[in-house]
Amino acid sequence: MRCRYRETVYRCGDYLEAHIYPVYRSATSRRKKSKPTPETQQRLNEKRAEGKFIRILNANFGSEDLKVELTYSPEHLPETDEEAAKELRNILRRVKRYRERYGLTELKYVAVTEKGSRSGRYHHHLVISGGMSVRDLVDLWGKGIVGTDVLQLNESGLADLGVYMMKQVRSAPFKRKWTGSKNLIHPAPKQRDGRFSKRQVRELAKDTDDRTEFDKLYPGYRYAQAKVVYSDVNGGWYIYARYYKEEAEFLRRRKRSSRPRSCDGRTSP
Repeated sequence: MRCRYRETVYRCGDYLEAHIYPVYRSATSRRKKSKPTPETQQRLNEKRAEGKFIRILNANFGSEDLKVELTYSPEHLPETDEEAAKELRNILRRVKRYRERYGLTELKYVAVTEKGSRSGRYHHHLVISGGMSVRDLVDLWGKGIVGTDVLQLNESGLADLGVYMMKQVRSAPFKRKWTGSKNLIHPAPKQRDGRFSKRQVRELAKDTDDRTEFDKLYPGYRYAQAKVVYSDVNGGWYIYARYYKEEAEFLRRRKRSSRPRSCDGRTSP
């Protein structure tokens, strides 16, 4: 069985994901493929869904946008999944109309609905376009408590937030784990074969803390982190690496916040 390594790259705003993995071409005889167990397949599906969700977050949202949590007061609690979904649609419509009325940019959002495993209480986690105050959202919601904060990005963008949001709904009964606006950017993969030899991939996989070689791979980007998986079945290495642009927004914000301030509180030029 012949092996070559494939590179799949996603460009997501200020961030880049690179997947490097083996693909195999059988010779003359074909062996029957072994199927993963249902548990293994479920974990694989969850990781794929999580990865896609993180890429969409990184491609569409930045530090001016908001993460929002909507909870219900006792008198407004939905009793069914359908009622909770309807309440979510209603608040999103009100937010969209508000933004149109006040000349804000078109609403982008992603949302997940969590149902407490013990209490059965519904609440919603959202990421939405910025430009709105907490007071605005409280008035538009009117069903309970609103928790909100600006997004905080780091070398991996919004990966931590994406993992958290998907974890909240992993065991939820909803068919769709998350919903999003139609205007979201969905990063498309770009693939190529032959850039990496098996030896090169093995060397990269040896030490993901050594950024020297990783930094050379994608000009204009800096290496953030990588996860490596080795398969005992096929002897192949699987590398999942994340990068950020050298002039990423979160770096520019760090530089501005680190400038010395004068005694009157203004940032020095």
